[in-house]
Amino acid sequence: MRRPRRKFLSLAVSAAALPFMPGLAKGQTYPSRPVRIIVGFAPGSAFDILARLIGQRLSERLGQPFIVENRSGAAGSIATEAVARARPDGYTLLVTGSPDAINATLYDNLNFKFVHDIAPVAGIGRAPNVMVVNPSLPTKTVPEFIAYANANPGKISMASAGVGSASHLSGELFKMMAGLSLVHVPYRGQAPALTDLLGGQVQLDFSTMPPAIEYVKAGKLRALAVTSPARFEALPDVPAMAEYLPGYEASLLTGLGVPSNTPAEIIEVLNKETNSALADPNIKAQLAALGNTELPGSPNDFGKLIADETEKWGKVIRAANIKPE
Repeated sequence: MRRPRRKFLSLAVSAAALPFMPGLAKGQTYPSRPVRIIVGFAPGSAFDILARLIGQRLSERLGQPFIVENRSGAAGSIATEAVARARPDGYTLLVTGSPDAINATLYDNLNFKFVHDIAPVAGIGRAPNVMVVNPSLPTKTVPEFIAYANANPGKISMASAGVGSASHLSGELFKMMAGLSLVHVPYRGQAPALTDLLGGQVQLDFSTMPPAIEYVKAGKLRALAVTSPARFEALPDVPAMAEYLPGYEASLLTGLGVPSNTPAEIIEVLNKETNSALADPNIKAQLAALGNTELPGSPNDFGKLIADETEKWGKVIRAANIKPE
C-alpha cells in the first residue's frame, strides 16, 4: 500500500504547490460553464445530500451551476471510473471519500487506479457511525457486550449496509480489536438493516448516524458507542469506542476529487470556495444535523486523510479476508 499512498499524496502536494499548469488559457476565468458533480450513490444518500449542499454554495460563489449527477452502482466505483476518464478541466468533480478508499482494496478488477487517477481537492465532512443494539440484548455498555459475545460465540448477528460498506468495516475493526466472533449479515443498504435490528432478527449494527439517531433518541435502539475518536455532540452521553478500545476510530469521510492532471489553479479555486462554505455557520449547522463535522483544509490535508483510510481499511479487508458480493 505504500507506493499508491505516496502517489495519492504526491497528487495532493502538486495540486497545492504548483502555481500554474497548462490547460487553463491565460485570462480565462473558471468556471465559464456548468460543472458536474458526480455522486456514486442514489439520491437521498449521505454523499448525495452533501454534494447538493456544497454544490449550491459553489454555484452561488462561482456564478455557474454545479449540477449533481447520480451514477450509483458497484459501491460508488461506476462514478469514480467516469470521473477518472473525464477531461481534467475542472468541469467534472467527484464526491469521494471512504467508499473509494475501501474499494481500492476490496475490488481487484477495477478499470482505474483510484490513487493514481483521482486528485484530492477538499474535504467536506467526517461522520462517525454508532454501535446500536436491540434493547432486548442484555448489554448496556461495550464491556458488557464484549463479555456477552465471548460467552455466546457465533450467536450474535451483526447487520451492515452491505459487504465492504462503512458499517461493515466498522464492525470488522471492532471484532478484530475486541477478539470477537460475530455473524455478519449484509443487507442492501442501511434502512433494511435497521428494520431487522428493530424487529430483533439481528442484534447489532454499526449504523451511519443519520438513520439511527432518531431511533436511539426514541429508545427503540440502544447506543453503546460512537466510532469517532471522542464523544459526538449529537449523542453526548454515548461513549466513544476508543474509551474502551484505545486507537479505535471509524468514520465516513466525504470530500471532492477531480481527474488527475486537472490544473492546479482550478483545484485551488475549488478548495478555497469549499473551505469558505465550510466556515459558514449555516453550512456547519446543516452538516451537524446530518451527523457530520466539517473537514476544512488543503488538498494535501484531504489527500493524506484518504491515503490513511486506504491503508487502514486495506489492512482490515485483508485480515478479515473480505470479498465483494
